[in-house]
Amino acid sequence: MNSQDIEVDQQARYLDTHEWARPAGPGLYTIGISRHAENALGDVVYVELPKVGSIVKKGQVFGVIESVKAASDLYSPVSGTVIAVNTNLIDDPSLANRFPYTEGWIVSIETDSKADFDSLLSPADYQKLL
Repeated sequence: MNSQDIEVDQQARYLDTHEWARPAGPGLYTIGISRHAENALGDVVYVELPKVGSIVKKGQVFGVIESVKAASDLYSPVSGTVIAVNTNLIDDPSLANRFPYTEGWIVSIETDSKADFDSLLSPADYQKLL
């Protein structure tokens, strides 16, 4: 598959490690992995979710995603407090493959720092990275 053909959410911004953040309200961001990441991983079999209330820092590991091929750390695109986790991934981790930008979201983070989000790769810049 050509990198230009890989779906990129135009509402999100990206880390170069292939996690995305999308605004979900004032100071609130939904986080997940990109279509490119789930394609590279293959069939996702397990997602290690952080605890609600955990403090995460931009660029630091907040969880792990495992596939039949490999385990990969998940890096937070923004700093803040985890206010929700997608518990549907516990019973059906393949949501991360099938719907990486919708039902396959991983966590919601509340932050005071819009600058973290603003400093992420734009959809166009992320597409160039691919």
